Amino acid sequence: MMASFGHGTRRHPRTRGRTGSRSGPDRATLGIIGVICAVAGFFTLGIILGPAAIVCGWLAMGRSWTGTRSLPALVAVVLGAIDTLLAIIFLAGAAGSGYGMF
Repeated sequence: MMASFGHGTRRHPRTRGRTGSRSGPDRATLGIIGVICAVAGFFTLGIILGPAAIVCGWLAMGRSWTGTRSLPALVAVVLGAIDTLLAIIFLAGAAGSGYGMF
């Protein structure tokens, strides 16, 4: 058979849509990266690393609250939210401590 040029479906029985994308990091890696960003955000650059942890955790959970959630993804979202909130409170407190004209 000249039509298939030796590339039949026996080697790759799954269709292309079921295999998923392999170009980006998987969910477990995103969850671990989110936890690392959240923990590092408590010590430095919380206003940047907190939202980064939330995004990584949210993507690791599959952008949904339902279904099976991995523990690192949930920890990344919760710690990232706490980290962001503390950074905003710190910035608001530093801005209102009398460094203006009066």
